[in-house]
Amino acid sequence: MDRKPIALIMLSGGLDSTLAARTMLEMGTVEVRGINFYTGFCIIEQRRRLGGKNTKKTLVNDGLVAGGNLGIPVDLIDISKDYFKMVTKPKYGYGSGANPCIDCRIFMMTRIREMIDRGEGDFLVTGEVLGQRPMSQHRQALGIIEKDSNLKGLIVRPLSAKLLPPTIPEDKGWIDREKMHGISGRTRKPQIALAEKFGITNYPQPAGGCCFLPDKTFAARFKDFLSHEFLAGEELDIDKVVRLRAGRHFRLTPNVRVIVSRDEGENKLLENYRRGRWSYNVVDVPGPVTIVEGEPNEEEHLKIASITARYSDAKESENVQVLCEKGEESSRILTVSPWNDDKTLDSLRV
Repeated sequence: MDRKPIALIMLSGGLDSTLAARTMLEMGTVEVRGINFYTGFCIIEQRRRLGGKNTKKTLVNDGLVAGGNLGIPVDLIDISKDYFKMVTKPKYGYGSGANPCIDCRIFMMTRIREMIDRGEGDFLVTGEVLGQRPMSQHRQALGIIEKDSNLKGLIVRPLSAKLLPPTIPEDKGWIDREKMHGISGRTRKPQIALAEKFGITNYPQPAGGCCFLPDKTFAARFKDFLSHEFLAGEELDIDKVVRLRAGRHFRLTPNVRVIVSRDEGENKLLENYRRGRWSYNVVDVPGPVTIVEGEPNEEEHLKIASITARYSDAKESENVQVLCEKGEESSRILTVSPWNDDKTLDSLRV
């Protein structure tokens, strides 16, 4: 080879992937190139859509920031369209939430395999730590991922390399096994100590990364979507993901799901999804924007208006006027009492 081998590292910007990249750079024998995949389930992107609510932190891509700090190029690759298809039917199932961790790794690493086949890199590097994540980072899962992504011998895990079999890049002398590490388990102390050794201080605190698929609330809504809209033939797309993440959700019937905003940021967000849907607003009183997935009957219209009034500034009033509309041709005022049966409302909550 008349050039340095190219290490393609999956760079989320978290501590583990940053340490893995830095370990490769310390070799001095390989070129390191970061790959940051956009799946459509990114917390930062959702906050950006809401106008950065509940945070004073600048909304940035941690992978790109890490690449800049490390002095390596990072390719941001949008895989969301195909990822949506995978996440609805994962071969190896979900973790504690709606996170298909094994299928996710295989999906991303298969993309890396394609890049290697095109001559864009020579091997893959990840920040995985043996035994750190119960679903995808035990020995059996690592073997499944390597086999199904067609990368046998080409995945280097620098943080746990000394506990794993030698890889092709080691056998070829591209990298030095002795310069890698033997970290395992769920404690973060070895990584923090290694970060101090490297002088790395600016990294996100561990919190499941940027992905919100493990979030319990989102997972419940996502699985509710799979059981109803998806089963009825609707495909998952980025707008459905955004709506699943936003607001309070109530399932009235198998065909009717209600989304009620929680604050001004979500008001603005749900305003964008009024077209083609029934929407509800309390008249002349501050309150939420409510939209509906499905076609309510007359009784359901009244229930939705009552729920909307429940979350408005008129919730103590006896009678509240709520604008119910679906385009200008279907617009009327409903007079309702704000919903006051919290137990029943909780039973409808998704």
